[in-house]
Amino acid sequence: MSVKKYCTAVIPAAGTGIRMGTKTKKQFLKLGEKEIIASTIEKFEQCDAVDEIVLVTAKDTIQLLCEIVKREKFKKVSAVVEGGKERQDSVYAGICAANKNAEIIVVHDGVRPFVTVEDIERTIVTAQQKGACVLGVKAKDTVKICNEKNEIVTTPPRNLVWYIQTPQAFQKDLLLRAFERAKRENFVGTDESVLVERDGNIVFVVEGHYENIKITTPDDMVIGEAFFKKEKENLH
Repeated sequence: MSVKKYCTAVIPAAGTGIRMGTKTKKQFLKLGEKEIIASTIEKFEQCDAVDEIVLVTAKDTIQLLCEIVKREKFKKVSAVVEGGKERQDSVYAGICAANKNAEIIVVHDGVRPFVTVEDIERTIVTAQQKGACVLGVKAKDTVKICNEKNEIVTTPPRNLVWYIQTPQAFQKDLLLRAFERAKRENFVGTDESVLVERDGNIVFVVEGHYENIKITTPDDMVIGEAFFKKEKENLH
């Protein structure tokens, strides 16, 4: 059995939430009795594979996030740091704030509160063994690749298509190299795995759950309420 490596969870929660259309930023909206971000942090607090949590948020919400951490008595949160212009900048700021002993970095969206503790753990263990791992679900629909004119170019086999989620876990050195290369080349990716892939590494996918949605729009809040109710019922 492999020896457990020190793992830091970086949770970016610096988004402005324009698509949500609310004055309150989406990560601070409530699902049930607590904020979305609080429910997300709670999963990582409960995960034995995670040693510390670094939170990244906008400058004007640092105090609010610190108050939530204090109220919820989260013991693993070691830092709340200011995010950058792009998500990529925010995640990098989180990595830089990680404990110097960290060998594994697991990144998770602050607005994905329905991830399971088991899926977090499986992603981390796979990264520990193989270097890089993301959580994802198999595509249910047929996917088309189109050109700029909306003309279909190709139809990839559905059994090979995955919708990628977070958490995404990596060996720290490998992730930092990928970030630093992207910075040098002014490349901005949609997630961490894109940076790691383009730096020549193989990224593995672990199958997760469709409930692990990213809450971005008002419709997602409606779905989130249903998932929250289901999650609560399963606990009792």
